[in-house]
Amino acid sequence: MIRRRSALALLAAAPLSLHVGAALASSAPVFASGGVAINGTDPVAYFDEGRPVAGAQGIAADWNGARWLFSSQANRDRFSADPEAFAPAYGGYCAWAASRGYVADTVPEAWTIHAGRLFLNASLRIRRRWERDIPGNVALADANWPAILG
Repeated sequence: MIRRRSALALLAAAPLSLHVGAALASSAPVFASGGVAINGTDPVAYFDEGRPVAGAQGIAADWNGARWLFSSQANRDRFSADPEAFAPAYGGYCAWAASRGYVADTVPEAWTIHAGRLFLNASLRIRRRWERDIPGNVALADANWPAILG
């Protein structure tokens, strides 16, 4: 009976371990759906307006393998002049997930600016976890990120 339960537990865990292993092996440098970074949200607006703002298809810039959308020409120009100042950490993947060693998609509403960096999370619930120890989570995610990229 114990052997059967152990075998079933291993079989149940196998798909999860394969998924996480694949995420650790190699990820695209930027979270982009259909080639558009961070769900089409203007990364500069998080800093200037303190909220997510949808970008426009006609105001775009290509950087780091993805198309970034902006709500204004001025925001696009600022991003183009210094993309690393505005692009979210960990390529816009979930910062909490990166702190745990894997990638996850993000939603525009779950964001934080800390120490001049933009961090996105998979959900508002996950952002609350992230906020419990931002400096510690940043240290973990920064250490994990090179291996996640592969």
